[in-house]
Amino acid sequence: MVSQKVKIKNPTGLHLRPAGILCKEAMQYKSLVTFHYRGNTANAKSVLSVLGACIKFGDEIEFVCEGDDEDEALKAMVEAVESGLGE
Repeated sequence: MVSQKVKIKNPTGLHLRPAGILCKEAMQYKSLVTFHYRGNTANAKSVLSVLGACIKFGDEIEFVCEGDDEDEALKAMVEAVESGLGE
């Protein structure tokens, strides 16, 4: 299991479009990809789970990846968020 914290850079937070991009990225990996936010755990492969977390600009989330390709998955998720998720 590997984990890393990252700060959300999208000015409008994780609304539908960036949430979809995040999920699409997470689904490319076999590993379980989740994130922790304000004491809750969300499945990064579920758009509804990501949207339900109500993540805003400047919030910090912690990705947790567990499985065969966990290192690659974690790196890709952090890079996706840091690149602005298409915005």
